[in-house]
Amino acid sequence: MQRIISGIQQVGIGIPNVYEAWAWYRKHFGMDIPMFDDAGIADLMLPYTDNKPHKRHAILALNIQGGGGFEIWQYVSRTPEAADFEIQLGDYGIFIAKIKSRNVVASYIDLKNKKVELVGTLSKDPRGKDHFYVKDPYGNLFEVVEGEDWFKPTEQLTGGPAGAVIGVSDIEKSIKFYSEILGYDTVIYDKTSIFDDFASIAGGRQKVRRVLLKHSKNREGAFSQLLGASEIELVQSLDRDARKIYENRMWGDLGFIHLCYDVSGMQAFKEHCAAKGYPFTVDSSNSFDMGEAAGHFVYTEDPDGTLIEMVETHRIPIMKKIGWHLNLKKRNPKKPLPKWMLKTLAFNRVKED
Repeated sequence: MQRIISGIQQVGIGIPNVYEAWAWYRKHFGMDIPMFDDAGIADLMLPYTDNKPHKRHAILALNIQGGGGFEIWQYVSRTPEAADFEIQLGDYGIFIAKIKSRNVVASYIDLKNKKVELVGTLSKDPRGKDHFYVKDPYGNLFEVVEGEDWFKPTEQLTGGPAGAVIGVSDIEKSIKFYSEILGYDTVIYDKTSIFDDFASIAGGRQKVRRVLLKHSKNREGAFSQLLGASEIELVQSLDRDARKIYENRMWGDLGFIHLCYDVSGMQAFKEHCAAKGYPFTVDSSNSFDMGEAAGHFVYTEDPDGTLIEMVETHRIPIMKKIGWHLNLKKRNPKKPLPKWMLKTLAFNRVKED
């Protein structure tokens, strides 16, 4: 069976209050389509939860304009913990989630007018494109970048996640992982310096090596047109000893907990990842149920232990009001779903009062 990646399905975000956070992400990033809203027990993530199952509440929210989603994740059986140190650029793990915009300058003005916490000002990245950083109320850092593709434009300027900035200890090893496992086979830039556009973020005035990776081939599969293109930026600290962002903490604690890809051909991925030295560390084995959605999920780790999730989607709600759910198990895994069908997800949008 062929390995197929449709794109970044979602970025997992550990949050202290799931509904409060979702309201903020709806208002400021347009993440207003709930694919599931599910309370239950996380009993398959034991390697990352001190070998104990925990009650949790999770919402997967999408933006109909395209890009990935947010899995907004809250512990219910315990109080989620923050890092006991200041997380800085280059620390190992997901440091920034990239959010795509139709107009970066207009997004900057819009978020500034909404009194959102902007980190620094508009700046240029090493390829000369506008971007800027913003924090949510929980201290999570987002980078607003120029979007390449759009699914169904709305009044919102931003779409969903289109990549991440990930701290690593050895860029060469990490390039190999993200290329061989996730298809980011093209280096857009590879620069070493103290960068002006990093100056406003924590740890941004140190010397680092940064490498931007993209995929040369268009993504395939059921959700490829919705999820769209993405990029991974690897950052290695050269002036200090970096730390693991989730050092002495559990998966699901506050912050970016994982990066998730929608895939097909899970058995082929299992064999491929194992052969490359990155075996699955968690495997739901068949189909897990998240209320209105279901699928097969697994986890592996990048060379520094950053959690990468893969989900083979089996069932999703298309139009909840009439009970229309789509079973994907019998479809051609390479064929994108019809645009008209995915556009009906817009009927599930949660509008602000």
